[in-house]
Amino acid sequence: MIPKLTHHLAFPNPESAAEEGILAYGGDLSPSRLMMAYRSGIFPWYSVNDPILWWSPDPRLILELDDFKLSRSLRKKIPQFEICFDTAFSQVIRECSSAPRRGQRGSWIVPEMIEAYETLHALGYAHSIEAYQNDILVGGLYGVSVGGVFCGESMFAKVSDASKVAFAVLVEHLRAWGYDFIDCQVPTEHLKSLGAKEISRKSFLERLQLASSDNFGENPWRIGNI
Repeated sequence: MIPKLTHHLAFPNPESAAEEGILAYGGDLSPSRLMMAYRSGIFPWYSVNDPILWWSPDPRLILELDDFKLSRSLRKKIPQFEICFDTAFSQVIRECSSAPRRGQRGSWIVPEMIEAYETLHALGYAHSIEAYQNDILVGGLYGVSVGGVFCGESMFAKVSDASKVAFAVLVEHLRAWGYDFIDCQVPTEHLKSLGAKEISRKSFLERLQLASSDNFGENPWRIGNI
């Protein structure tokens, strides 16, 4: 039976998640609960008519930064875009919410999720990467930074390869900043084609614990162009 969260700020052991990855339901999307979740290898994912569902899937998809596959064709497209960090978080998450998803109806990025992640952004935990052409936002992605791990949430593109270029630039900077890996959450063929791999939940939680304790000192994120 999947446990229901109460007002107490706590989660079950992620290793107790159901076979499909659901760990618990209920609770809230407060910054304290969200960051506790990310630091514990848990993330929220639910539809508009569902209660808040908390997940810790097994296997978990991660991208080792040195394993990112930057194709020659994608490398040639990088100069076609201006890539910025944290200049349009609210617009990026809303574009991700409205972007069509193959095989899905609607979006899991419901208004409550948008509000919650905008708060995380204001607090310096959530970040966006934007791809511009002629000063128009044409692609991007957002996620949450936890120690030496960037937890990717969603991406969108209105121009071919715009989000891939933003992702490639993100990987380059995370590597330079000393990050360990990107948490891609649920396995997809698209992310696997970019070099992501599946690992067991146990291995992921061990890696996350080590990387989350990394002390970066000054926050490496910079507002504006990268």
